[in-house]
Amino acid sequence: MRSVALLLIASASLASCTGFLKFGDTGPSFNKIMKSTDYDYKLRMAEKYYINKDYNHAQQLYDELFRVMKGSEHFEDIYYKFAYSAYYLRDYLNAENLFKGFVDAFPNSPRAEEMDYMRAFTFYLQSPKVQLDQTNTTKTIGFMQAFISTHPGSARIKDANDIIEKCRAKLEQKDFENAKLYYDLKASNPSFLRAASLTFNLLLNTYPDSERGDLYKLYIIRTDYEYAGLSTPDKKESRFEQVITDCNDFFDRFAESKYKKEVQDYLKTTTTTVKTLQNEQIKKAS
Repeated sequence: MRSVALLLIASASLASCTGFLKFGDTGPSFNKIMKSTDYDYKLRMAEKYYINKDYNHAQQLYDELFRVMKGSEHFEDIYYKFAYSAYYLRDYLNAENLFKGFVDAFPNSPRAEEMDYMRAFTFYLQSPKVQLDQTNTTKTIGFMQAFISTHPGSARIKDANDIIEKCRAKLEQKDFENAKLYYDLKASNPSFLRAASLTFNLLLNTYPDSERGDLYKLYIIRTDYEYAGLSTPDKKESRFEQVITDCNDFFDRFAESKYKKEVQDYLKTTTTTVKTLQNEQIKKAS
């Protein structure tokens, strides 16, 4: 019994080392395949690994075949599966380079459109959470837009547009969080109110059709109102008048907004404040 147990352990260890073999298999070991100089044989084995979704071993074989069989009748298929092996292994940086390279090498291939889309898609998969740098998100939008322009009749256009919208929403959310951060820091430094106002104005101009446009405008009113209240006497009146202008603009653009009541309160309070300041100026003048 002890001998049988040792034999089973040894067989399992051999299978884990060879990669391709599992217990009970009778095929060649991966090391033996790699050492072979028969490239047609290596190609057949790479195909088996790929079909069996063993992309790690398939990639290693395609990596060698990619260099050795360049220009052969098999090269396009090798290139295609080499790129997808990297993709399935989540090596998106390498996959992106290979997808791009495929399109460059085979621009007239029936697979070129797919590879062009997948290149853009790898950037989307590398797009991080909102709080981090969004370079890949921006690149995704650019490459997806280029894909739509290059392949106007593609069945993938809807998917490309959906991804563009998701990326834009992520960029908008990041810009909103940056603007709100300025507003939240006002207690530590009132000058952040001015930065918040400028950033919310930029946000509203950058995303004019946003569903949250009324919220951005409300933040502009809030920051301008608080900033005006902290201003020196000679600047208060003009800055409160800007708040009135902001409120009237809000009603013109967002007449059905759920924030309408809050803006009406700002308008009423600010109008009263401006009148008080004007009366004080008249008294001083007399």
